[in-house]
Amino acid sequence: MKLSMIKPISATPCTQLSTPKLKSMISCCTLTHSPVKPTQQIKFTDNFPSWEQLLNPVSVDLHSPMSASTSTSTSTSTSTTKRQTIRSVRKNWMEYQGVKNWEGLLDPLDGNLRREIIRYGNFVDAAYKAFDFDPDSPTYATCKYPKSTVFDNSGLPGTGYRITKNLRATSGINLPRWIERAPSWVGTQSSWIGYVAVCKDKDEIARLGRRDVVIALRGTATCLEWLENLRVTLTHLPCGSKAAHTGGAEGSEPMVESGFLSLYTSGTDLVPSLQQMIREEIGRLLQTYGDEPLSLTITGHSLGAALATLAAYDIKSTFNRAPLATVISFGGPRVGNRSFRHNLEKKGAKVLRIVNEEDLITKVPGFVVDDNRARHVAGSPLVRMAAEFQNWIQKRVEETQWVYSEVGKELRLSSKNSPDLTAMNMSTCHDLGTYLHLVENFVSEKCPCKSTAKKLLSRVH
Repeated sequence: MKLSMIKPISATPCTQLSTPKLKSMISCCTLTHSPVKPTQQIKFTDNFPSWEQLLNPVSVDLHSPMSASTSTSTSTSTSTTKRQTIRSVRKNWMEYQGVKNWEGLLDPLDGNLRREIIRYGNFVDAAYKAFDFDPDSPTYATCKYPKSTVFDNSGLPGTGYRITKNLRATSGINLPRWIERAPSWVGTQSSWIGYVAVCKDKDEIARLGRRDVVIALRGTATCLEWLENLRVTLTHLPCGSKAAHTGGAEGSEPMVESGFLSLYTSGTDLVPSLQQMIREEIGRLLQTYGDEPLSLTITGHSLGAALATLAAYDIKSTFNRAPLATVISFGGPRVGNRSFRHNLEKKGAKVLRIVNEEDLITKVPGFVVDDNRARHVAGSPLVRMAAEFQNWIQKRVEETQWVYSEVGKELRLSSKNSPDLTAMNMSTCHDLGTYLHLVENFVSEKCPCKSTAKKLLSRVH
C-alpha cells in the first residue's frame, strides 16, 4: 500500500574533483550534483568550478564555455543543455533500455539512466495519485480522472505522453456468500491498476531517439489484491496459443506466484483480464507504430512490479514483432522459478530491479537456492558424502512450490545510507517515494549517497 510520497528532485550525472587534498580526504566518494538552498551556498576555490555549479541539478558540461560564471541568457543555457541531453540519449537509448544489461551504467550510476529511472518512477506515482483509495467513495478503486487529465492532476504535466488505455486487474478468488453482507469495498473484485501511455511529443521523441510506450502499474491497494499476494505457492504458466515456453534446467517448466498470475489472467463477463487488455492495446500500437523505432517500458512498484514482469514475459511470448521490452521494477517481490527466469531472458525481455536492502517485500515470497549445485566433488569419502547429501536436500527442496529465482539486473540501494531518511520502518522502506529518493541520491557502491559526499566536502571548509 502506498504511503506519503517523497517528491523526487531532478537527477544529474556525477562529477569528480581532481584536487589531491580532497581526494585524500574523501577517497571513497565521487562528488555529485545535489541541489542546495541559496542560503546554504559555500565559497569554493577559484581553481575549480563553484560549489553551486557542482551541486546544480541542471546537467552542465563543466569543461564547456557555459559555466555558472558566464553571463549567458537562461534561454541559451537551457537550449544548449537540451541539445547535449538529446545527443547522449538518442545515441545510447538502447543501452539505457538494457540491451546490454546496463553494463557499466549502474556503478557509478549513469546520470542519464538516473533521470530515466526517476522519470518512469513518476509514471507509477501518477498511477497511485489517480487511484481512488477512499472506500466510502462511490468511485472507489477506479481512476479519479479522465485519461486526458491524469498527468496534469497527478502533478506530472508536460510529459509528452498521452494515455491510450486504462488497465484493470481482477482477482480470481472465489468469494464466500457472506461477503454480500460485508462493506462493498471488501469484495471489490476488479480495480483500476494503471494505464498504457504513448509518447506523442516530437521533441520528446527526438530526445529519446524513438517512440516510447509506457505501461505503468501501481502496487497493492484493495482487500482482494492483498489476499492474492498471500497465495505464494508457485503454479505453472498456462500453455497455449502463442505463449509457448520451453523447460529450463532439468526440463522443469516455468512457474510463477499463484496470486500474481491470478490478478494478471483473471477476468469477468464485464471486465476483460489485465492480460487481454495489454495484449489488445500492444497489438494495436504495433500496427500503428511498428514501422518506426519503438520501445516498450513496463514499470511498476510492489505488486505492480511483479505484474510488469509477467506482462513483459507475455508480450514477448505473444508478439513476433515485439520491440525491446524493458521492465523498470521498484520494490518488486519475487515472481517465478529458475525456469521462468531462463525463459524471460531467452525471449529478450530486460529487467532492471531497483531494490532497497531494508525492504522486506523484495525478499519474498519463498526462498532462493544456489543455481550452481555441486554434482561431483573430489576429496575424502566423507566430503563426497556430505556433498551428495547436500545435493539430495536441494533437489527435494526444488520439488516444492516455494523455490523462486531473482530475475534481471539489480540496482541495490539502502535506506541506511541516506541521512535524510529517519524513523524508517517496514512501510516507509517499501514506499515508492523512498525508492525515488534513494535513486536520486545514489552515487556508487563506494559512495552510496550524495549527501554523504556533500557533508564531507563541507568539513573541508
